[in-house]
Amino acid sequence: MKKIAVPVQGENVSAHFGHAPYFKIFSVENNNIVEENSLENPGHQPGLLPKLLNEAGANLVIASGMGQKAIAIFEKNNIEVVCGASGEAKSAVLDYLNGDLNISANACSHGDQNHDHHHDHGSHKH
Repeated sequence: MKKIAVPVQGENVSAHFGHAPYFKIFSVENNNIVEENSLENPGHQPGLLPKLLNEAGANLVIASGMGQKAIAIFEKNNIEVVCGASGEAKSAVLDYLNGDLNISANACSHGDQNHDHHHDHGSHKH
């Protein structure tokens, strides 16, 4: 069984992963959601959420965006990360399962790195 965690605010994917009030955990069998649970966010502390979601059985996180350090911590906890989701959380999971999730290339750390690289690059030009 696959368990997909989504940071949510109301019913929607939270734009701020670590500050989401809670996470929805979707249990998936044969590409269908068979169970849905909520897990309250205990607070934003580095490394805490990957450990907590791992203990909840999650093996995938679908988020709006996330920094590279957070992604690395999730991967160390055997949790895959997919960024670029928005809108209603359940719809994002269904879109992912159907291969229809629109994933923004800049949603994960790549956007931050490109921005930082561009900024650094600009400051080194003469």
